[in-house]
Amino acid sequence: MKKRTLGKSGLEVSALGLGCMRMSYADRPVGTRREMIDFIRSAVDRGVTFFDTAEVYGPFTNEDLVGEALEPFRGKVIIATKFGFNLHQDGSPGWEGLNSRPERIRRVAEESLRRLRVEAIDLFYQHRPDPDVPVEDVAGTVGDLIREGKVRHFGLSESGPDLIRRAHAVQPVAAVQSEYSLWFREREEDVLPLCGELGIGFVPYSPLGRGYLTGKITESTTYDKSDIRAKNPRFTPEAIRANRVVVDLLEEIGREKEATPAQIALAWLLAQKPWIVPIPGSRNIGRLEENLGAAGIGLSEGELTRMRKAVEAMTIVGTRY
Repeated sequence: MKKRTLGKSGLEVSALGLGCMRMSYADRPVGTRREMIDFIRSAVDRGVTFFDTAEVYGPFTNEDLVGEALEPFRGKVIIATKFGFNLHQDGSPGWEGLNSRPERIRRVAEESLRRLRVEAIDLFYQHRPDPDVPVEDVAGTVGDLIREGKVRHFGLSESGPDLIRRAHAVQPVAAVQSEYSLWFREREEDVLPLCGELGIGFVPYSPLGRGYLTGKITESTTYDKSDIRAKNPRFTPEAIRANRVVVDLLEEIGREKEATPAQIALAWLLAQKPWIVPIPGSRNIGRLEENLGAAGIGLSEGELTRMRKAVEAMTIVGTRY
């Protein structure tokens, strides 16, 4: 597996990471805890060194799963986790509001260290901006944790340019995580240029459009009520039908490159900037190997231009949430 460095941070990771959320949250279970642990370890065997989780996934169960799975590889892999919510007191899924107050960040850090079974959190993201807490206070608190040796790098998730710039002035931001794919490209207008300017890595989540860009989803596809796509505007039969033009493009390029739509979608992301590291989620070995194959696919300038012109001419139906 090829490696990439997230901006100027010096944080080196595999060119493709693994989003672990749906192994225990936001979808019906598709395997036992033992099977998911074995799956994560299989990803390590295949060269993946970058794993993404958060305390809110579960809550807590995803961090605990990832921690157990990766304990034998301590020091050889990078684990990113997140803070920023008040969780339900009864431990039920979801949250009761945002909370990035310094005391909350410190508490989450201590608890995440325990669940992840590590001495320091490799990458600690603010999960969502908190309008009640100045981002300078957030950055300062994480900076203190870095100086104390409990965190190695600071990240932001779904933050806009102003917040990124303000936070970076207090504590260098190693990575910004946001949704980004061929069918959601808004971050190209604001966040990506700033990341390039400041030397910040960019980590796209949902790089396969929550599975849509694999070409496997049809108008007849149904979802369990626990699946986040069950109520997603882009996964109604009408939207699936209308947005098929994106998959048609990926299939067309894929036939020419002897690759799948998913591989072309990921290869397109990797070709945008050398400091972009997508984190597709997977729970199936076949799908994981398919995704990782994207790292070996090169797209020419002509192919990239062709894809960009085609996508810019499309109207994507449905909001992303």
